[in-house]
Amino acid sequence: MIFNRQKSKLPTADQALPGRNAPGFPIPEIHAVNGARITPPWPEGAESAVFGLGCFWGAERLFWNLPGVITTAVGYAGGISPHPTYEEVCSGRTGHAEVVLVVFDPQRISFDDLLKVFFEEHDPTQGMRQGNDAGTQYRSAIYYESDEQGRRAQAARDRYADALEKKSLGPVTTEIAPAGPFYYAEEHHQQYLHKIPNGYCGLAGTGVACPAPAGVAAGEAGAHG
Repeated sequence: MIFNRQKSKLPTADQALPGRNAPGFPIPEIHAVNGARITPPWPEGAESAVFGLGCFWGAERLFWNLPGVITTAVGYAGGISPHPTYEEVCSGRTGHAEVVLVVFDPQRISFDDLLKVFFEEHDPTQGMRQGNDAGTQYRSAIYYESDEQGRRAQAARDRYADALEKKSLGPVTTEIAPAGPFYYAEEHHQQYLHKIPNGYCGLAGTGVACPAPAGVAAGEAGAHG
């Protein structure tokens, strides 16, 4: 019980594990599903963002299947300890969330499209958990790469909070912050549900649709609503 309580609260800098100066394992370069690079450089004109919506296995598959997404990778972000391992993140002592790096072509899929999928495909009201997965690494999070992305993420959160309130759900606990370091997860976690098709996927949405931005008709908000 003490361990579980510790895992539900983010560590302070003096409580966090020291981490390391470089990755403790090799980082793969190629996406196992589509053959694209999962490490930079990205194609010209591409944009990226980082999303946390619970266990990253199912979350990554959700995004790699979207038309306009160039590549995806799973990893750790939003924490303190540099270059953590999966076991260290799961201990609750690094401060990181399990996340998906999404690289996309904004001419084919908009950031608003990604936000709609993000909010609808998990429950962003659960704090430091997602379903049966409990701990700080499972928190809902958006780490944005530009001020415009940050503005859109906050606006989408507010729209979704209003929609949830109308269904007597909420409040939204999604963390929204500028992107810091993204640390790649171990190779066997990358595209896990492609390698293990019947593997665990804990994604479960609220059943509430995320409204489109003001001035955008529902049919124009993207092909994924």
